[in-house]
Amino acid sequence: MKVSAVETGEISQVAAPRKGMIRGLSIMDFILRIVAAIGTLGSALSTGTTRETLPFTTQFVKFRAVFDDLPTFVFFVTSNSIVCGYLVLSLALSFFHIIRRSSAAKSRILLVFLDTVMFGLLTTGAAAAATIVYVSHYGNVNANWFPFCGQYNHFCERISGSLIGSFIAVVIFMIIILMSAVSISKH
Repeated sequence: MKVSAVETGEISQVAAPRKGMIRGLSIMDFILRIVAAIGTLGSALSTGTTRETLPFTTQFVKFRAVFDDLPTFVFFVTSNSIVCGYLVLSLALSFFHIIRRSSAAKSRILLVFLDTVMFGLLTTGAAAAATIVYVSHYGNVNANWFPFCGQYNHFCERISGSLIGSFIAVVIFMIIILMSAVSISKH
């Protein structure tokens, strides 16, 4: 009479590395969420506090650049702030996945769905701001839009720098979504 794999205990030997891998993915998910939250918070703060006034002002005319002069930068700050808030709130669920691996399949599916929505929001905000930064640096001769970063150096440097943090968070979101999909498939 043959003995099945369940009776010999082979299943438990195979399940232990999977549980360890899922736990490792959960810990990495938690760390990546913290890094992405810091990146989006830094981008929102850097852009939201950007303003520059040119030194050659007169009594009646001041030349200044403020982030909220352009609706695209307002959308960029808003999308980064929303995603940062989401990431901070999702840390609790991510920590729950580290502690309770077995009963977390439904909450992982919810997180993948919400991560995908936030990934889309963050990507659109970063892409829209990147187009305005490009036009600010190089202009568009066909539309008679002249580059103004030659005059507003500090303003353009801060906005360009804040795009870096936002695009790093976009890449981290891709990694988080892929890791969540792998951990769901292991259940």
